[in-house]
Amino acid sequence: LTERAPPGRVRLGLAMLAASAPGVGAALRRGRPRRGSGRVDAVPVGLPEGGRVSDPGPDRGTVGILRGCVQQGLFARVGAATRRTLTANGYQVRAVSDAGCCGALHAHGGDLDGARRAARRQIAAFEAAGVDRVAVDAAGCGAAMKAYGLLLEDDPEWRDRAAGFVRRVRDVTELLAEAGPRPGAPVPLTAVYHAPCHLLHAQGVDAPVRRVLAAVPGLRVREVAEPGRCCGGAGIHGLTHPEVAGRIAREVLDGLVATGADVVLSGNPGCMMQIGGGLLLDGAGVEVAHPVEVLDESYRRGGIDGPDTPGTGTGLP
Repeated sequence: LTERAPPGRVRLGLAMLAASAPGVGAALRRGRPRRGSGRVDAVPVGLPEGGRVSDPGPDRGTVGILRGCVQQGLFARVGAATRRTLTANGYQVRAVSDAGCCGALHAHGGDLDGARRAARRQIAAFEAAGVDRVAVDAAGCGAAMKAYGLLLEDDPEWRDRAAGFVRRVRDVTELLAEAGPRPGAPVPLTAVYHAPCHLLHAQGVDAPVRRVLAAVPGLRVREVAEPGRCCGGAGIHGLTHPEVAGRIAREVLDGLVATGADVVLSGNPGCMMQIGGGLLLDGAGVEVAHPVEVLDESYRRGGIDGPDTPGTGTGLP
């Protein structure tokens, strides 16, 4: 693995799988869910026109957002949704110098020295930004960053800094749930939530995701028969063992499609790639998105915009 970028194989995978992140945002922005009935217009929620957040509520402190490598390279739209939704809920988002990979890919590949170098870069970058919280919208990265204390426990220079850093790391849904989150306008879609292993099992985060989804009026969330199953992506497992990963994914994909949902929601780019690629190959006609994108769309429909203008598309049908 390189110090600043994913390995060649991952870069190739990103380029190939970019096609599985369909540009379907236009349909959603016209307010026509694929299985819905007719036009769904924006619903006012008492905010002024022009996309300004007039009352984001209490000041919840400063937050820096991890850009990451896979997430930024393939799902940059998720980072934009993260910025907007955090701002709409009272967080002051500060810029953080891009420190490259969080180290998760290095660790998955057995390069712990590379993972430690990546961890030091991230810690230094967020320290320099002086933020209260570190927001992560990629579950694999969040799991790796919350383990920096263990990764650097034998480094006397960085041990305490790592421990302090870990106390500030939160998945974006944890921060949004802490803030409420504030409600937006209806998004009448049927969704099924796939819990990433790195979020559910490694970080123990589930209720915050449910709270975020529950804050979206009109969203119907269905459950799979066996929740919590790995999709087969498992870090770089989907790339290094594609046949095994494919067999694991088969049953998961069948279970997701059986719910009849319009969209699969998952908070990790590896899962989004694995599931999205499988659905695309199957011709299932089901899209994949990050949970924060649904809340972001709810805010857009309600006239609650964040610091930048939506326009990168979404993963919603």
